[in-house]
Amino acid sequence: MDFTFTEEQQAAVEAARAVFSDVAPDRAPSPALTPGAVAEDIDRQLWNELARTDLLGLTLSPDHGGAGLDPIALCLVLRESAKVLARVPLLESCAVATAVQRYGGSTLAAELLPRAGRGELILTVGANGRSGHDPAELAVTARPYGENGENGKDGTSAEGSGWVLDGVQSAVPWAQAADWIAIPAHTAGGRPALALLPRTRDGVTLADQVSTSGERLAEVRLDGARVEAHELIDAPGCWEWLRSLLTTGTCALALGLGERVLAMTAEYTGKREQFGFPVATFQAVAVQAADRYIDLRAMEATLWQAAWRISSDAGGPLPTAADVAVAKIWASDGVRRVVQTAQHLHGGFGADTDYPLHRFHAWAKQIELSLGPAAAHEEALGDLLAAHPLG
Repeated sequence: MDFTFTEEQQAAVEAARAVFSDVAPDRAPSPALTPGAVAEDIDRQLWNELARTDLLGLTLSPDHGGAGLDPIALCLVLRESAKVLARVPLLESCAVATAVQRYGGSTLAAELLPRAGRGELILTVGANGRSGHDPAELAVTARPYGENGENGKDGTSAEGSGWVLDGVQSAVPWAQAADWIAIPAHTAGGRPALALLPRTRDGVTLADQVSTSGERLAEVRLDGARVEAHELIDAPGCWEWLRSLLTTGTCALALGLGERVLAMTAEYTGKREQFGFPVATFQAVAVQAADRYIDLRAMEATLWQAAWRISSDAGGPLPTAADVAVAKIWASDGVRRVVQTAQHLHGGFGADTDYPLHRFHAWAKQIELSLGPAAAHEEALGDLLAAHPLG
C-alpha cells in the first residue's frame, strides 16, 4: 500500500503544526485535581486560530469557502491536535459539516457550511445513543410533524412540514459550546436519518456530564423537538458514513496521542539513569518501548486504510466497515498499551500532576471508552467476514 500524502495534505499538516506549536497540554486545570469539568468552555483562542488558518474548512468545497481536501487531510490534522490535547471540537464540527456537504440539501449547506468553515458556527453530534451500547439512531425517533395531532401556528394541521424528535443522546461532546447538534434518529420504517437543529431550539434540554478526561459532555434530551424538512437528512448511507468518519477520526486522535506519549517516554528514559547508565539502554526497557512502537505503526497503517476507503469510496472484498473495525481494534487496544507502558517506564514520575503524562493517560482512557472494546470490534469483523466470504 502506498500511503504517500499529497502536497496539499502535507501543507495541511504543516499549517496544523504551526498552530499547535504554541499549545501546551496544561492550558486547562488538571482533571486529577479538578472536581467536575476542567473548564466551562472550549479553547476559544485555539478555535479562532484554527479558523484564521482555514483548517476548519479543510474538507469543505471552495463553493463553501473551504480547501476541498478529503477526510485523510482531516485525520492528519486531528493526529497533530491530539499531541497537544487540543480542547476543541475539531473532529465533530468538521465531520458533521462534511456529511452535510456530501448528503444534505443545498438550503442546509448554504445555511451552515460557510459559517462553520469560518469558525462562526460550532457543530457537534450525538453518536452514543442512550447508553453507548446500542446503535445511536435507535435512541431517537423522528416522525412527521402533525402525525400526533400537532398544529401549526395558524391552528391548522402542519403534517408533512417537518419532523418531530423524541429521545435521548448521551455523552454528546462539546454540546454546551455547540451552536447546532446533529442527532441520528430513525423513522417509522426503521430507516436511519440525521437531524440538525440549534442547541437552543424548543424541546432540547442539556444535562451536564463529564468525561474521563475532564471535558464537558451533555445528555441531550429531545422532547417533541421540531426540525424543518430541510434540516433532516434521510439520504441512504448518510449516518453510516458520518459514524465511520467519526470513528476513524477518533483513531487518528489515538495515534497522535500515542506518538506524543512514546516520544515523552523516549526522552525521559534517555535522561533517567540507574547504575550510571540511561535506563533506555536496559534491554527490558528497550523491548517494551519497541513493542509500543510496533503498536503505533499498526495503528497508523490501519488508520490510513480506513481513511482511504472513506475518502475514495473504493470498493474491496469487504465493506468499508471492515477496515474501520480493524482500525478500531488496533487503536482501542494500542492507545491503552502505549500509555500503560509509559506510566510504567516513567515510574512514580508519571503520576506527578506537575508532569503532563497523567493528562495524556486520562485522554487515552476517554478515547478507548469512545471506541469501545477491541473484542466487540473483532466480533463485528467476524460477522462481516462471514457475510462476505473471501476467495
